Amino acid sequence: MKKILPFIMVLFIAACKNPKPAQPPTTPAPLADIIHDFSNEINADLKTDGLHGSISAAIVKGDSIIWSGAFGYAEVDGDKVPDTSTIYRAGSITKTFTAVLMMMMVQEGKIKLSDPAELYLPEIKKLKGYSDSAKITFLQLASHTSGLQRDAGSGFKGLTGTNGPVDSWDDKLLSLIDDTKLENKPGEKFSYSNVGYSLLGLALQRAAGKPYIQMVHEKILEPLNMHSTFFKVPAADSSKIADGIANLPLGATSTKIPRRQRAGLGYIVPCGALFSTPNDLAKFTMSMMGYHPLLNSASLAEMETPRTSEKNKYGFALGIIKNDSLNIIWHNGSIPGYTAQFAIEKESKYAVIIMRNYNKGVTPLERCWYNLLKRLKISEKAGMIK
Repeated sequence: MKKILPFIMVLFIAACKNPKPAQPPTTPAPLADIIHDFSNEINADLKTDGLHGSISAAIVKGDSIIWSGAFGYAEVDGDKVPDTSTIYRAGSITKTFTAVLMMMMVQEGKIKLSDPAELYLPEIKKLKGYSDSAKITFLQLASHTSGLQRDAGSGFKGLTGTNGPVDSWDDKLLSLIDDTKLENKPGEKFSYSNVGYSLLGLALQRAAGKPYIQMVHEKILEPLNMHSTFFKVPAADSSKIADGIANLPLGATSTKIPRRQRAGLGYIVPCGALFSTPNDLAKFTMSMMGYHPLLNSASLAEMETPRTSEKNKYGFALGIIKNDSLNIIWHNGSIPGYTAQFAIEKESKYAVIIMRNYNKGVTPLERCWYNLLKRLKISEKAGMIK
C-alpha cells in the first residue's frame, strides 16, 4: 500500500448529488436472494478495491433491522474481521442529526426557522461580506442557502481549522469566523457549506444555553438507545474502530491521518464528527420514518421540503429523490478514511445504511443502496417479500 505524508484537509462529499444508478435487477425475488446478491456485490467490490478494507451494512423494514452484516478486514495490517459492532465515522451524516436537533428546538418554541442566527450568535456579523440587509437565518444555514463558503477560513489558518480536540470545537470555529466569507447573498442559491452547519450548531448551543454535544446525546442518542454513536469514542470502545484508509491523490493512501483525527477535527463537530455503526444509524432512520419519533409529522415534512429549484433537491440535511419508482430521503458522508450512506424509501418503509473504512471504491455506494431499495420495493409489490 502506498503511503504519503499526512495532510490535514478534511474531505466531504460536495453535496447530496442524486445517484445515477445502473439498471438494477427488476425480476422480483425473495428477500434471502436479494440479500445474497447484495452481499456478493460488497465482497466482490472489496476484493477489486484491494485495500484490505471493510464494509458494514444494515437493512431496515419499518421499525426493525431485517439484516445486517460486515465484510472484509477492520485492520489494515492484520486479519481482524469486522462485525456489526465495528465502529466507522459517519462524516456529514452528522448534519442530519444537527438538523433534527434544530427542528426539535423549533417544536419546543426555542427558535424559529426565520430567526437570524445573529440573535444568538452575534459573532456571525464578523463574516466577510455579512450585511444587516441580508441576515443569515436558521433556515438558510440548514438548507445550504446561507451563501457561505464551503469550509472555514482561508490559507494556512483555514487548513489548521480541522485540527483540535472535540471539546473545544466551538472556540476553534469562533477563531475562524473573521477569516470566513460569504460567496453569495443569503437565500440566493444552494451552495454546500460545512462551516454553515458548524455555525448552525453553535447558534443552537447558544439558543439553548447548553453544549451542542450534550444536547445531541440527551435529545437524540439516549432516547433512541444509540449506545454505539459518539463524537469521541470512549477508550473502552476504541478497539472496535475500523482502521480508516484515506485515499489521497495519485493512488496513495494514509492510515495515519484517520487515526490522528480520532481525537478531534477542529471546528468540524456539528457538520461531520460522529462515529457510529450501521445498526445504530438504523435506529435513527426508523425515527425519521416515524417509529419512535423525535419529531412530529409537520417537522419531518419541513426537513423533507426542497428549499431551492436546484436539480439536486435538498431539504434540511436530506437529499431528496422522487421519481416514478422511488421516494427517497438520504444523506452521505466522507472524511479521510471513511465513507457512509443512509437512505430511506418512504413508501415501502425500507432503509439501507452502508459504512466503509476507505473513501474511493469501484462501486459508488449510492448505486448500491439505490438499486437495493428499488429491488426490495419491486419484490414486495410482487408478493415475493412478506
